[in-house]
Amino acid sequence: MKVYISVDIEGITGVTDWDETELGHGEHTWAREQMTRETTAACEGAIEAGATEIIVKDAHDSARNLDISKLPKGVQVIRGWASSPESMMAGIDESYDATIFVGYHSAAGEDGNPLAHTMNSSKATYIKINDKLASEFWMNSLISAYYNVPVVFLSGDKMLCENSKKLVPNMEIVAVKTGIGDATFNMHPDLACESIKEGVIKGLKNKDNCQVETPQELKLEIRFRRHQDAKRASYYRGTKQIDAHTIEYIAKDIQDLMIAKMFIL
Repeated sequence: MKVYISVDIEGITGVTDWDETELGHGEHTWAREQMTRETTAACEGAIEAGATEIIVKDAHDSARNLDISKLPKGVQVIRGWASSPESMMAGIDESYDATIFVGYHSAAGEDGNPLAHTMNSSKATYIKINDKLASEFWMNSLISAYYNVPVVFLSGDKMLCENSKKLVPNMEIVAVKTGIGDATFNMHPDLACESIKEGVIKGLKNKDNCQVETPQELKLEIRFRRHQDAKRASYYRGTKQIDAHTIEYIAKDIQDLMIAKMFIL
């Protein structure tokens, strides 16, 4: 069994402030250690469930956060950015049997995490797909579905987990934190790791029931903080500017949508 694991940091237990997410900042050290621990737990769960090949994508910011020396032997890690439309899912294809998400967070426009955002928090107020606020989890799940790979597990903040369960009802979720304003209520790091390992085992055993439903048409809407960015984005072929700060793009599939996002955002 071949498993793909995409790992972010804003949904890791304890992570509360942007300083903790930035490579090179003193407060990043503990956050990357816990990110590594939760990733290790997911890998151990996958191995126990029968995985023989595991690829981990370090999918946060610099993509150089995980201490790969602490992951189980045999796990391969993608560090840095491949400049591909799959982005946080770089390297996924039809050969995988399941996708796992660790450390994910609520979408831009939601209040489930002090660090809620979607893709580019400095430029976009929100991103919507088919008129609904889009999280990075949802967008990346659609990429997984594009390659016919089921999504079996998600960990992150409570709001994201609850909202995402509606999109993939049979996957396993572990909410390691709850966001309230600028604060987070966090699960103990050891318990978070134990829960993630158990959840991954359960999810992989049920992978045949975890396919992601893909809409026939995908309408991308991005609201920019600066009207200048919306104006610039409106020149991408097929894009429509619907007000001073907002553009719309109708994509034929998630691959088309993510390519547009690469150049628009």
